[in-house]
Amino acid sequence: MSKRILLVEDEEQLLQVVKLNLELDGYHVVTAVDGREALERFHSERFDMILLDVMLPHTDGFAVCKAIRLENRSIPILFLTAKNSAQDRVMGLKIGGDDYLVKPFDLQELLLRVTRLLERSQPANKIGQSDISFGGNVIYFEKHQAYTHKQEVIELSKKESMLLRLLTEREGETVSREEILDLVWGVDVYPSTRTIDNFILGFRKYFEHNPKEPKHFHSVRSVGYKFVSG
Repeated sequence: MSKRILLVEDEEQLLQVVKLNLELDGYHVVTAVDGREALERFHSERFDMILLDVMLPHTDGFAVCKAIRLENRSIPILFLTAKNSAQDRVMGLKIGGDDYLVKPFDLQELLLRVTRLLERSQPANKIGQSDISFGGNVIYFEKHQAYTHKQEVIELSKKESMLLRLLTEREGETVSREEILDLVWGVDVYPSTRTIDNFILGFRKYFEHNPKEPKHFHSVRSVGYKFVSG
């Protein structure tokens, strides 16, 4: 079965050239021309790899990568971009990109990098996504389940899993309400910040020994939320 690649690029000519060369190498290519469409494609179809431009309409490639990494830790993401500063490359890799190729690039180099990233990703796909434990609780992200200190098994919704991953991966850091809404709910959905408050209250009910005096899930007044494991 052909490997499925999501190609996200807003320059029509480059999009068609890269798509054609990938297809000639035997890949099945699905395209998107902006960040919003990229996330819609990602949520509705299965892919083995993502080629992602950074400067995109609606939602930039860095924000798309952050959102994808809340749901999937193993799919290879290769940035294709004209942003070539060391700071941009570090940012792309730091937020979850696997490789970074600066425009203009050689098509043979691109195809080689695609091949190697797909080969390297195979063992990781079998391992699955990492779980975390804190305060007698365990969160199983891949199963969307949690085992609590009360010895209860909790079925987590997709949004609960995404918010938990965002907060726990940035332990000790205050995550703003705006960033949570963008990354977990998306740019086309505008829930009230009260919605996030209700999720946090639910987490405290599940995971805190005393929900009224939380040790793990903290609200930072007028800013956002913070997770602390200890």
